[in-house]
Formats: sequence, structure tokens, C-alpha cells
Amino acid sequence: MAFWHKGLRMAAGKLPKVIDPKTHAVLDYAVAGSFLLMGVLFLKRNKRAALGSLVCGGAAIANVLLTDYPGGSRQLIDYKTHGVIDNGIAGMTAAMPGFMGFTEEPEARFFEFEALANVAIAGLTDFDYYRPRLRDGDDEDDR
Repeated sequence: MAFWHKGLRMAAGKLPKVIDPKTHAVLDYAVAGSFLLMGVLFLKRNKRAALGSLVCGGAAIANVLLTDYPGGSRQLIDYKTHGVIDNGIAGMTAAMPGFMGFTEEPEARFFEFEALANVAIAGLTDFDYYRPRLRDGDDEDDR
């Protein structure tokens, strides 16, 4: 993972969590849609980038559809776990050009920007939204 990916991941972890589950679902669908669209557009000029984009898009849409939140259709994954998977998809996205062998080709930039977007979205999302908030004096073990 590039140095700037790590830097953004660190910075995003310290940002206020301003994205709620409904907004996150909309952003997830936009990210998955962009992967799928670019996968189709890449087909004519770079089959490896097309396959990589379709794999990332498939992973993103599976994560959305299986999560228990406003955008999901099955409640198999809790929202907190969805966030962990989002970070994994961001890492997979960043690694895809190297894995598929097109790091020096223009299509690799798309994957860099998508990885950045995924890290930023995950970093700004409140994945504890559905967890009960602690009151002053409460211990985390009391939940």
C-alpha cells in the first residue's frame, strides 16, 4: 500500500464520524456502481483492469447487500463488520493493479482514486451508530 494510503487511513481515523448508515449505503452503491461501470468501459482496452474492477465491484455490492443497514437486503453482516470489510475492499482495490499486472497503465489511477475514496468514506463513517452509547460513569462491560 502506498505511503499516502497509510497516511490517509491514519488521518481518516481521527476525523469526526459524520456519515450515518443511510448516507453510507448511498455512497456504497455509488462506489460499487463506479466499479461495475468502469469494468464494462475497461473491457475494450484493458481486460485485466476490467476484471479487477468487476471483482472489486462484486465485493463491494456483496458487502452492501449482506449488511444489516438501510441499503442491505439480507441481514447477515452487522454494520461494524461491514466497516471492517470496507477497509479490506479498500486494500484490495489499492493492490489490484499490482496483482493483475497493470500498475504502469493509465487504468491503475482509477483504482488509486477508488481506494482513496473507500478509505475516506470508511474513515468518516460512524460504524458504532447502532451500538448503545455509554453514559458517564458506565463501564463498557456493563452493556
